[in-house]
Amino acid sequence: MENQLVKKYFREDRLPHIWCPGCSHGIVMKSIAKAIDKLGLDKDKVCIVSGIGCSSRAPGYMDFNTLHTTHGRAIAFATGVKLANPELKVIVITGDGDSAAIGGNHLIHGCRRNIDITTIVFNNNIYGMTGGQYSPTTPTKDMGTTAPYGNIDKPFDICDLAGAAGATYTARSTSYHVNQLEKYIMKGIDHKGFSLVEAVSICPTYYGRKNRKGSAVDMMKFLKDSFIDIKAYDRLDEEKCKDKFLMGEFKDISAPEYTEEYQKIINSLGGNENE
Repeated sequence: MENQLVKKYFREDRLPHIWCPGCSHGIVMKSIAKAIDKLGLDKDKVCIVSGIGCSSRAPGYMDFNTLHTTHGRAIAFATGVKLANPELKVIVITGDGDSAAIGGNHLIHGCRRNIDITTIVFNNNIYGMTGGQYSPTTPTKDMGTTAPYGNIDKPFDICDLAGAAGATYTARSTSYHVNQLEKYIMKGIDHKGFSLVEAVSICPTYYGRKNRKGSAVDMMKFLKDSFIDIKAYDRLDEEKCKDKFLMGEFKDISAPEYTEEYQKIINSLGGNENE
């Protein structure tokens, strides 16, 4: 099964990948491939777009229509792709820095427009590729190369940010909880409108070492023990919920989709998309 998945959806001549030992980005990438496979999508009708960063290397390994763009601009490029060919399933692969820092405005306006793009955020709480600088999701007091005495910023909740900006589907899982992650990616791709799936990943090399989080196994165990499904949260007592992080589906609504609304304008003027 695994070999078949690699042969069908990956560029074998690009493997092995460049991610550090213990990095869980490969798990998230595999979850995307498995979600696409289970949905039975035509590879030629899928376009995967990325910006810059560790996570954004993923489309180079994946055998679809792929576009590796500039830092923070993946959603802008993906918007152009979707408007040019609304029949494509457009998936953005991005990181916490790529999407929420330099790409923050593109993220909120993609959400605001409710354009039918699925954005998957590989969130490892750090800028891994460029040396371990703290990112918009680095927890307060944690350290990075640009915060040697501890980060004083309050981190973004990316799902809250996207939902408030207008995304119509938001969900979060982790690279440990792969079954849920795969399910949310499938739902995000199937959803009509802007969907965001946050995939909490681990970075043992820069985030883990700098913050003494232990080995990659220790960090995966932390994900296992620290994340709790939102459906279970309200049923548990306060003590069991202490210091836990929420995962699950946070928003799932229907709203007018941008490319369909754009086409209505074209039709009202007596034109068509080929003119």
